[in-house]
Amino acid sequence: MHDAIVHPNGTRMRWVELPGAAPPRVYVHGLGATSAPYYAEVAAHPLLPRKRSLLIDLLGFGISDRPRDFAYTLEAHADALAEALRKAGVAGASLIAHSMGGAVAIVLAARHPELVANLVLVDANLDPYPPTPVQPGSSGIASYTEEEFVSHGWKEVRDRVGPHWWSTMRLADLRGLHRTAVSLAAGTTPTMRELLKTLPIPRAFLYPEGDPPQDADGLRASGVEVVAIPESGHNIMLDNPEAFARTLATLLP
Repeated sequence: MHDAIVHPNGTRMRWVELPGAAPPRVYVHGLGATSAPYYAEVAAHPLLPRKRSLLIDLLGFGISDRPRDFAYTLEAHADALAEALRKAGVAGASLIAHSMGGAVAIVLAARHPELVANLVLVDANLDPYPPTPVQPGSSGIASYTEEEFVSHGWKEVRDRVGPHWWSTMRLADLRGLHRTAVSLAAGTTPTMRELLKTLPIPRAFLYPEGDPPQDADGLRASGVEVVAIPESGHNIMLDNPEAFARTLATLLP
């Protein structure tokens, strides 16, 4: 395990690191997740050439700290991640980022371009959406006020998401989880989709076969490689790790 101070109050971001050659790879988890359980099998998969790999947890999630005086917006997450990568000596990395983590990775690549040379999004959030009560993910979390979520809403979310997702979501700071979900629902300006289209680096969007992203043709027209992964759902790296690793091997240096 490695760590770096990423906030003036001494807050630390932590990651599991696998040794290997450059260029480095950085794996970023989704909402309520943590990177090592989601990516360990893929990061060490024999189909992938061994590279230095950082399986990193965003602030408020997994093994990283949970500061109360942190905004937990997509932009704040991206800037904290940038600080961790700089202190880890990472530049020109390949980012592999899932769901909410994909939104953070897009913002990171736009705000700190020297850190990211290649971007692989895994069924990532690209557009804002309205908070919707009773939904199990970020939309449902964002439908509560922060105080409602902290006092009782998290229990309702726990019962809706099921034991697999809750096994990592329960590690998240409740306020950090809620604030991140609210920021994800609101999106960025320009939107994550618009930012993605303008990034001057190789980009790919992986999705479960049969459930393509909205306006996939528009993504392709902007140079994003849009790739279907068979026999998978939203958690592609867990559902079909071999196909996921094989695809990464074709996309990454």
